[in-house]
Amino acid sequence: MNVEIISIGTELLLGDIVDSNAAYLARNLTELGFNINYINTVGDNKERIVKTIKQSLSRADIVITTGGLGPTTDDLTRTAVAESTGRSLYQNKELEKRIRDYFSSRGRTLTPNNLNQAYMPRGAEPLLNNQGTAPGILLETEKNILISLPGVPREMKGIFAKKVAPYLVNLTDKTIRSLVLRFFGIGESTLETKLRDLIDEQSNPTLALLAGNGEVKLRITAKADTAEECHSKISEVEKKVKTRAGKYIYSTGDKKLPELVGEKLREKKLTMAAAESCTGGLIGSRITDIPGSSDYFIGGITAYSNRIKKDFLGVSQEILDRRGAVSRETALKMCQGIKDKYAVDYGISVTGIAGPGGGTEQKPVGLVYIGLSSPDDTQVYKVNLNGDRAHNKWMTSQYALYYLLLKLQ
Repeated sequence: MNVEIISIGTELLLGDIVDSNAAYLARNLTELGFNINYINTVGDNKERIVKTIKQSLSRADIVITTGGLGPTTDDLTRTAVAESTGRSLYQNKELEKRIRDYFSSRGRTLTPNNLNQAYMPRGAEPLLNNQGTAPGILLETEKNILISLPGVPREMKGIFAKKVAPYLVNLTDKTIRSLVLRFFGIGESTLETKLRDLIDEQSNPTLALLAGNGEVKLRITAKADTAEECHSKISEVEKKVKTRAGKYIYSTGDKKLPELVGEKLREKKLTMAAAESCTGGLIGSRITDIPGSSDYFIGGITAYSNRIKKDFLGVSQEILDRRGAVSRETALKMCQGIKDKYAVDYGISVTGIAGPGGGTEQKPVGLVYIGLSSPDDTQVYKVNLNGDRAHNKWMTSQYALYYLLLKLQ
């Protein structure tokens, strides 16, 4: 079945907000086995929204909109949905009560415009919103299915996961399963070259490459009568991929580097600490984004200045004078210093030139040293990056976590 996505909101057209909703929907719909033919963006103008919805309904089996379901005058989606399908709006009393209760339970004043969210196109099913007041809309016509979701990402995701996805799964008599392989240390173009014939010959399973955030993902999706058949099809392709590029795979599934590092540390009852210069605390931040990370992450030092490197991490003035803050020797002393100071099993350190300034011919922007002190030994890795400041900081944290994961494995 073919699906089109419509993102509604002038703020999207102006670039004030990045359209993460469309990406989320496309990713999840693809995993469910639906084909995404178009993704449209339209501003807060009723005539243009109606025109866009009608155009999508003329081409697609399912149309999903996000945004424009709030209480204000520029929230026009419910009116546009009604008009584009030739229906009237009515006030749903159950939704009205739900909205009133929502405000009352939180001690907030209900303004009359909030009750606009209780209106539904006739024949539509409300998709209840447990994160806010704007319900979604599910409308089945003679030829199409039209689904409207709120624009607030957490509200949209909540309704999609609990209401929309289970509904869509029942529209197909086939079972669909996906497997995600995560690669690090290889670029998208190089990986594609290694898998070129598999990609060119794909039918079922399908293969989709996606690069971003310093890694490459390969999603293998199979469709069959049973889950067992899906897994068998996926396994056959997975073996071929691993034969050609297995050494670059760090994860099979949705888990990212910080979560995998945390699992290994917890499993082995080990602890770690981080000494960060060029990343400014990013490694510690990413690790502590994982619930329960206090079990293994003891703390860190943002050693941005040479004084902190010297006074708190044991980097000697001689090393700083002779080798510099960005050097193999400094990274080594930093990781050993944080390991000893915090009495942990693993000490990790990063020092580098994030840019855009500060580089020289001998030490260009993007040069990074990563130190890793373990119960067995201490190693220092040299990395040369070529992005802007934000990219270089992120990639430094990626490499640091990757090397730590390899050591833990």
